[in-house]
Amino acid sequence: MPIAPLSGKAALVTGGARRIGRQIALALAQVGADVAITYLSSDAEAAATVSALEALGRRALALPCDVRSESSVRDAIVATVACFGRLDVLVNNAAIFEEAPLESLSVAQWDAVFETNARGPFLVAREALPHLRAARGRIINIGSLGGQHAWTGHAHYCASKAALHMLTQATAKSFAPEVTVNCVAPGWIDMDEDSTPDAQRFAARTPMRRNGAAEDVAQAVLFFATGPSFVTGQILSVDGGLGLI
Repeated sequence: MPIAPLSGKAALVTGGARRIGRQIALALAQVGADVAITYLSSDAEAAATVSALEALGRRALALPCDVRSESSVRDAIVATVACFGRLDVLVNNAAIFEEAPLESLSVAQWDAVFETNARGPFLVAREALPHLRAARGRIINIGSLGGQHAWTGHAHYCASKAALHMLTQATAKSFAPEVTVNCVAPGWIDMDEDSTPDAQRFAARTPMRRNGAAEDVAQAVLFFATGPSFVTGQILSVDGGLGLI
């Protein structure tokens, strides 16, 4: 039986208790990684995800963490390394998605989205860097098609994801040659509860004639986590061609 590509390695997925983050965590475990996840308020979901990870034969850890807070992020990194002895893969997935008209958008709304979507990945990457450098590790940020194309009613979200895409490229240059930094930029991703007219409309517009699934995003993360170490600073759209329209 071939050795799993991440066997003996450790990963941290922020916002990994549910939805896309959970699928990413499970995918990393399926290829051999021990996995820590962070969560802000999803206690029950975090416990369920840890149980699912352990059922795959991996060590797993759920850590309460506010990615907006330096001290909270630092504590999560310390706890991860204390548990696993190393850190090889960091997935910055924690994010806020919000719709609001630009003309009535408040400063508080703007700041809340940027604090999580842009400052959070910066803080987590900065605190994890010494451990990732020691392991010659990988960082994968979860961006968005909205960071490449403007969406009406989502100015603050789109701007925050565009900032994350640029942060990906800046950190790729700064953290080389020991650490690769790449970004997965999903389009419309259907979750279990998504059967709305909007979801159906996006599926009809997408060249692949369907919306994405969390598994599509997770597989793209695995490419960056296990693929060539010569790939860095890249933004990979996982959108079924929606961005081509």
